[in-house]
Amino acid sequence: MEILAVIIVLHLLLFAAAWSSARSYFAKGRLAGMEEATREIIRGIRSHYEVAGQAAPDQVTKAIAAINTFAQGRSCEKDILRYHARLWTFGDATGSACWRKGFETCRQEMSPPPGRIRIHMPVEDLQYIASLADLGFRKMMPNDRGIETRRFDGEAHALEVTRAVERLELAIPPKMRPSGQASTRQAMIRHWWPSERKIA
Repeated sequence: MEILAVIIVLHLLLFAAAWSSARSYFAKGRLAGMEEATREIIRGIRSHYEVAGQAAPDQVTKAIAAINTFAQGRSCEKDILRYHARLWTFGDATGSACWRKGFETCRQEMSPPPGRIRIHMPVEDLQYIASLADLGFRKMMPNDRGIETRRFDGEAHALEVTRAVERLELAIPPKMRPSGQASTRQAMIRHWWPSERKIA
């Protein structure tokens, strides 16, 4: 009876040792596969965050160095968790670097060439400015007789138009921007539509 008990205990110990060995072997293989896959990912993703003529971002460089210098410990399962943490850091740094590269590339492509200005204005403002520009062109022609006249419908209409013109003026670089025109237009509006006339 004692011999049978000893045999059973030995079988249990053998099974536990075999299970632990298989589990450790599986964990080592999993970690090795993760390391190989990470090396391939790093090699393939570089083109998405690297910029020609510039060094790689510091955060990405540090994250890659932490992955490459990873040292395995006694417990493979704990090593997998530690490796996961370094992969999360690498993913966060790489995502930020890719976003910055994409943003800068889009900004360069969308920016106007030197000496040009891009303005975003509502359609109504563009219509006001086009009407004023056409009127100004007609007034500057030598054969203008001033027969055709255009007037604002009221104070609100005049304010809308002067705001549209102000948006256009603000897009001009400060050194080249005309000064005093906005205040002159506001004064003209206040003079023509004074408060006393509104109350009356």
